[in-house]
Amino acid sequence: QVQLVESGGGLVQAGGSLRLSCAASGRTFSAYTMGWFRLAPGKEREFVAAIRWGSMSTYYADSVKGRFTISRDNAKNTVYLQMDSLKPEDTAVYYCAARMWGDITVDPGSFGSWGQGTQVTVSS
Repeated sequence: QVQLVESGGGLVQAGGSLRLSCAASGRTFSAYTMGWFRLAPGKEREFVAAIRWGSMSTYYADSVKGRFTISRDNAKNTVYLQMDSLKPEDTAVYYCAARMWGDITVDPGSFGSWGQGTQVTVSS
């Protein structure tokens, strides 16, 4: 299993931007489809974005499409989530997750490795 560590969360005003990073251990990072999920108080865990191994194709939740961008740097074993035009409803703990050799999916149960999460708070 790959070990994942998120960073980059914080407090930002509505309309602002943050970039989350997720650093992975191991030598097979390029073989993992990577995803970002979020968990807000009183809500279920929600898929945010994913980027596939190999093709680098991406997929976004409708709620963040056009505002968030997922990318990866396989040389640095890192996946990023650029978050622009943030809204108060984006407030949540954001988790990155890894799925080896897997296609993109929004199902959190299909991801075998998870980070500890990073808090994002957007004030109105």
